[in-house]
Amino acid sequence: MSNEVILTCAVSGGHSNQGKHPDYPITPEHIANDCIDVAKAGAAIVHIHVRDPETGMRSGDPALFREVVERIRDSGSDVLINLTTSEGARFAPGEEDAAVGGPGTTLVQPLERLHHVEELRPDICTLDVGTFNFGETIFVNTPAHLRIMAQRIRELGVKPEIEVFEPGHIMFAHQLIEEGLIDGAPMFQLCLGIPHASPATPEILNVMKGLLPGDANWSAFGISRMEFPIVAQAASQGGNCRVGLEDNLYLEKGEFATNLKLVERAVRIIREVGREPATPGQAAARLGIMR
Repeated sequence: MSNEVILTCAVSGGHSNQGKHPDYPITPEHIANDCIDVAKAGAAIVHIHVRDPETGMRSGDPALFREVVERIRDSGSDVLINLTTSEGARFAPGEEDAAVGGPGTTLVQPLERLHHVEELRPDICTLDVGTFNFGETIFVNTPAHLRIMAQRIRELGVKPEIEVFEPGHIMFAHQLIEEGLIDGAPMFQLCLGIPHASPATPEILNVMKGLLPGDANWSAFGISRMEFPIVAQAASQGGNCRVGLEDNLYLEKGEFATNLKLVERAVRIIREVGREPATPGQAAARLGIMR
């Protein structure tokens, strides 16, 4: 077990909880500034979604991703940049014709979900390897689309973060690895507590961890009040961790968090279990990322 924990901060997310927080990062400037600040506090990776500055709603606009990434790079920060590819994967059956998408549907072709990755060549991008009920919509990631995305991510030289929300997703990730669509030691993120998917419990984390390839680098997060218990469990079991306003709006009951405060608390927990937060350079070396 490496003594260094790779800590990710998911700064903004793609949900619609922003109206529940008084200072949620929405503009590219605010998102980028949070990324720079959490890197100074111990986060080695920042996981980035972008939002429409006018409405606050999630967006897949490559121009918004470009502004965030350029601000981070221009600051001189060496934090590893992880861009989401989840936009364009939601489907809600129409009321009159279930085969036609209704309100909430965002489905696009798989390569369209990678436009910003093609342009910006981040260190990491997500690859969500399964379909499941996500709130009131279906998060759609078919095997055919995932193979197309995995192949293109590989060609671009970007490290895929394999996001798994259920044990079966890990089994399909094994298939992608066997088919040669993912190079090197795979990077997994165990996503726990999402409504209608795997709960954020110690038992489920252990089950999912046990299904991973032997050479996997793995991280886990729990949403809401389970954020810090999962940090403690993952760090104490040799894994890596994720925190951030994407996953949890509160530091304590009734006390709103910031990304910086969430990272600072995660760093304290990591040190309390006898480990240290990895630097971006250490994280890149372990993940096989060439910079």
